[in-house]
Amino acid sequence: MVERTLAIIKPDAVSRNLTGEIIKRYEQQGFAIRAMKKVRLTKSQAEGFYDVHRARPFFGRLTDFMAGGPMVVLVLEGEDAVKRHRDLMGATHPKEAAPGTIRREFGTDIEHNVVHGSDSRESAQFEIGYFFSTLELQF
Repeated sequence: MVERTLAIIKPDAVSRNLTGEIIKRYEQQGFAIRAMKKVRLTKSQAEGFYDVHRARPFFGRLTDFMAGGPMVVLVLEGEDAVKRHRDLMGATHPKEAAPGTIRREFGTDIEHNVVHGSDSRESAQFEIGYFFSTLELQF
């Protein structure tokens, strides 16, 4: 089934000039990039995006980090896109991620793991809508 998922190249990856390398990996894995832009979230916007984690102990650190610099948000499309993107990203902690995954190759620790991806079709729908208007998704 062709589906869409949200990918975020996080501020740590953008500041380390990894954006092009990560996009290249998406394209090499057969994802179509349907939308893309560079944004910088305010603390409030980061809190809204990660509201599902509000009660978790890492919420403040996560939202500070995500509001701490520019990031690149993308809509990826392809067969089984949510699962395939999660497999390509690797485990949340780079040391636990499989060899060849983006987080294993470029992540430095659990909080600086360079990419985010939707964890379900339902969250992909919410996350894509958080960053992109209908007009931006007409490709």
